[in-house]
Amino acid sequence: MEQPLHKIMVDPMLAEMGRNLNDAMKILENGHKEVDHDSGQRRLSWRDIPGPLQGDGQDVASILQLVQNLMHDDEDKQGHRRMQYVGEQGHMALLGHSLAAYISVLERERLRKLTTRILSDTTLWLCRLFRYENGSAYYHEDDREGLVKVCRLVINARYEEYTTEGFTVLSSKQPVIYQSAACRPGLGQHLCSQLGLPLSSLCTVPCNTMFGSQHQIDVALLDKLIKDDVDTGKIPLLLIANAGTPGAGHTDKLGRLKELCVQYNIWLHVEGVNLATLALGHVTSPVMAATKSDSMTLTPGPWLGLPAVPAVTLYRHEDPALSLAAGLTSSQPVEKLRALPLWLSLQYLGHDGIVERIRSASLLSQQLLEHLKSLASIKTSDILDVEVSLREALTMVEDELSSPVVVFRFSQDNSAASSGGSVEGYFPGEKEVQDALNRWLGEQLAHLVPASGVDVVELEDEGTCVRFNPLMTAAVLGTQESDIRALVEKLNDMVPLLSSTLRFRQDFREEVYHHTALTYIEDLSWPGLGAIRYEPRCEHDDDEKREQDVEKINGNLLKKLMELDSDMCFSTGPEFGAEKNCIYLGLATEDLDVTELVEIITASGRDLEESGKLLENMTEVVRKGILEAELQLQKANEAKLMEEGVLRQIPLVGSMFNWFSPSQSSIKGQTFSLVSGSLDTTETTYSLKAQTGKAGTPDTPTSATKRLPGQKLFRRSAAGSDTYSETSSVGQVEEMPRETSPLPPASEEQATEPAQDEPASPDPSSPDPSSAEDQRQPDGQESEEADGIR
Repeated sequence: MEQPLHKIMVDPMLAEMGRNLNDAMKILENGHKEVDHDSGQRRLSWRDIPGPLQGDGQDVASILQLVQNLMHDDEDKQGHRRMQYVGEQGHMALLGHSLAAYISVLERERLRKLTTRILSDTTLWLCRLFRYENGSAYYHEDDREGLVKVCRLVINARYEEYTTEGFTVLSSKQPVIYQSAACRPGLGQHLCSQLGLPLSSLCTVPCNTMFGSQHQIDVALLDKLIKDDVDTGKIPLLLIANAGTPGAGHTDKLGRLKELCVQYNIWLHVEGVNLATLALGHVTSPVMAATKSDSMTLTPGPWLGLPAVPAVTLYRHEDPALSLAAGLTSSQPVEKLRALPLWLSLQYLGHDGIVERIRSASLLSQQLLEHLKSLASIKTSDILDVEVSLREALTMVEDELSSPVVVFRFSQDNSAASSGGSVEGYFPGEKEVQDALNRWLGEQLAHLVPASGVDVVELEDEGTCVRFNPLMTAAVLGTQESDIRALVEKLNDMVPLLSSTLRFRQDFREEVYHHTALTYIEDLSWPGLGAIRYEPRCEHDDDEKREQDVEKINGNLLKKLMELDSDMCFSTGPEFGAEKNCIYLGLATEDLDVTELVEIITASGRDLEESGKLLENMTEVVRKGILEAELQLQKANEAKLMEEGVLRQIPLVGSMFNWFSPSQSSIKGQTFSLVSGSLDTTETTYSLKAQTGKAGTPDTPTSATKRLPGQKLFRRSAAGSDTYSETSSVGQVEEMPRETSPLPPASEEQATEPAQDEPASPDPSSPDPSSAEDQRQPDGQESEEADGIR
């Protein structure tokens, strides 16, 4: 049973420090929960505005409250963010930083003994955990700093006069640093910058192109490059190899590379996430070969979920003077305190706890890998071994069965036929389109299942892929098996959408080309069906006016399409896209009717164009109509005066005259139509006791096919018919064979149809040429016969 901190600590200062840290973490964590609930209610206050330092000072609670506000102030604006899970082991790491500040004020001799013990213990534990015998350790914040120090050590060892002559020694025999093309981007440039070496000293070795993994360094080509450099008088200095490449997690052939380095006296440095598996009981031979390297860099912080712990570079060298000159060791006790957070955390976890965390992350990778192999559109590495190239099968990339990194990619089967008859489904830019779909897939998975820690990675040969690297994220985010299941469920939901979108994309493009009013916009980076622009008929040559018309009609068309009841998503596309005034269509469902989709877009655009022209011409039409109406009214008044006489126009006399002799005027009333801009007679209005207008233009039909009740637009009825009740009369009429079935009886739906303007059913005795061959009734006759029966 754990004892309270203040009871087991002798030093009251240490006990107080532990309590303060515990209280501070509770305040910050509780504040984080409160902000999650009340993020929408917080308002900007004067405390958020930077100001001068207060003269009286503040208490600890106020300062912690300020830190909390700064940490969580923008969460309501940025949305959900993945935050590192800080457990008890994380608290120990944070306590280590506080203790380092406290220990640094001890007297020098006591400080030296304490830091030496901390450094030696941590180094011994790490060397035994990761099977690196007789090694020394350098602790650094930047995970690249260890490689810089190691390279300085090698320069001091290979150039004996370097300490006195400096960089002039390097001019005669230029050093060469070799790195794989799959290394971290910018690593070699950073190394040359820190060492003051020209970029010509950096040699990037390509990966395999014929045999083996295409993410492993080409050993044969490396051997040839080294020989060429030696022949030209250069000194091969250092080789950077990978035990888990940053992108795909592949491991170089470290055994062969070590032999090559021994042959040419080259320092071998290894880094990568797969080095974490050295702590497990069973280690694959490629990773085990890393224990024979001259140095390797470990990142135990993300592997074990430890915040703010340093990276560690383990190395072997017998000359302590050169190590001191290179900066790998220090005589300053304070610098040795960098290992204190790691020293505390390793003791808290213990050997079994460390191994269990790494094993759990590896098991998560294997579980996801097994689930992915069951998905039809996610290809495993087995396909690559069966005469299928990466270009033919856009595949999931996997180094080995035991690799903790899983990189997968959505792949559309080449045999999948498109709805329009395209059997192979190839089209220009297909790889770029699938890259865009995979980028969308990775972003959606990261958003929907944030605890999984998946991200998007760009690989040179495969393109855009989704990566699951639990060793770098599982301990930090607290990934569990349930997150893997949730990830697979989301994949099962998204893969059909991606497949149908890729299948219908070419059909959509061809269908758009059949409509002159639409322009297909080629945007290979858009993860959707495609992009279009409605081109209105323009009667003027002003480019600026035409651009305004295009912008206006496409904006209104987008609003109209977004109001439709459909599963299709319409948008303006990327925020910083090159194309403007376009309508972008999102992912497509399996039952999408591409023809209907394009027809409705065209018809909606035509309606907007005609209504826009009507509004533009309305002012001129009404103005001319008013002038004409004034002339006609003036003529009508003159005709009335001539017909009725002058006496009837005098106010008092006219009323008396009209009473004795009522006038039978032939002047008829008129009404002015704002639509047509003309005068019409009022006889129809008085005869029907209501104002009637001319027959309006019929609305553009939204669909040429009959639609089931509740069925959304752009869906083929055959695909969704099984979702409706079999007792529906409408569904029975639609499904009845039209060639053999007689006229069905008038159903409830038919009885409620409005009466037609035409006469009832035609004479049954009239000859019908098609009656002998087809017994089905023409469209529109069913309701007419029902009216006749009534």
